[in-house]
Amino acid sequence: MRDKEMKNAGIAAGLVLAILAIVFVGTEVLNLDAFFGILPLIAMAIFIIGFIYRVLNWAKSPVPFRIPTTAGQQKSLDFIKQNKIDNPSTKGGVIVRMFLEVVFFRSLFRNSKAEVTDEGNITYQWEKWLWLFGLCFHWGFFLTVFRHLRLFTDPVPGFVKAWEMIDGAFWVDLQQIYLTGFILLLGITGLIARRLYMDKVRYVSLVQDFFPIFLIFGIAVTGMFMRYLTHVDITAVKAVAMGIAGFNIGAILEACAMYDISVNFWFHLTLVCTLLIYFPTSKLMHAAGIFMSPTRNMANNNRMVRHINPWNPDVEVHSYQEYEHEFHQKMKAVGLPLDWDYDEEGNQLPKKN
Repeated sequence: MRDKEMKNAGIAAGLVLAILAIVFVGTEVLNLDAFFGILPLIAMAIFIIGFIYRVLNWAKSPVPFRIPTTAGQQKSLDFIKQNKIDNPSTKGGVIVRMFLEVVFFRSLFRNSKAEVTDEGNITYQWEKWLWLFGLCFHWGFFLTVFRHLRLFTDPVPGFVKAWEMIDGAFWVDLQQIYLTGFILLLGITGLIARRLYMDKVRYVSLVQDFFPIFLIFGIAVTGMFMRYLTHVDITAVKAVAMGIAGFNIGAILEACAMYDISVNFWFHLTLVCTLLIYFPTSKLMHAAGIFMSPTRNMANNNRMVRHINPWNPDVEVHSYQEYEHEFHQKMKAVGLPLDWDYDEEGNQLPKKN
């Protein structure tokens, strides 16, 4: 079984390497720089359309019941203390809960693992590494992308410049070091190691689990390779990026013809495009799905409010009172107790004590 699981990882890694090989042949042998320059426009169109389609499709899915996942005391009697974050009963509580989950990964922070000792006892431990690597990866990725806005804007906004100064506050040998890039690399490396070396995780990992993390690892490595080792012509990169930002095919083609752009840049850009194209059909859509999840975005107020499924068809309700009125003679004949009294004409009367 281990060979099969490692084969899945090998296939995913092979796909990423195949993309790099295609880029190398396309730019260095066939001189298709213009195609790889226009590819981001196609990728963004697929990403935007696919993303919106998935979200709208989720939005149309019926959610007839309040089914929040809870891990604390729900609102009950006054003398019982409610856990307003883990088991919110108001919209405000849901917002706080969602904020802590999206920004700080609160559920992962509280994650635990169970192990069986040599004596046969079950022990529970805090599983902090998944939370730590996940936090590093997501925040490192977001802040690195945010810093890249300097390539797609002219003039560069002040808040982007400010963040670039904070992120690049460290210098080594006259080389500015951007910390978020290393934080991203640390996080994605930890997530890869977890899938490869934790038996329980590797056992359930398929090609589609390995491919996105290898893809993002490739994006991080090629980006840092350009930044700290090979160095590319930033003027050429800026020209291509501005053409992409403005959806200006002419500007992209002009930049590709004017500058001799390093293949390392095309490696990086094409991996990003692959991620954008792959995103709407992958598990990465949990980035939007967490906001659409009824287990997270609903208040647990089932004891206070009666929730009626709006998709239920209108049906004629037959209450017990009506049922007894209809069959009271037969019920009385077989000795069944009645909740109401009846006159000689069969009219229902309050039961006498």
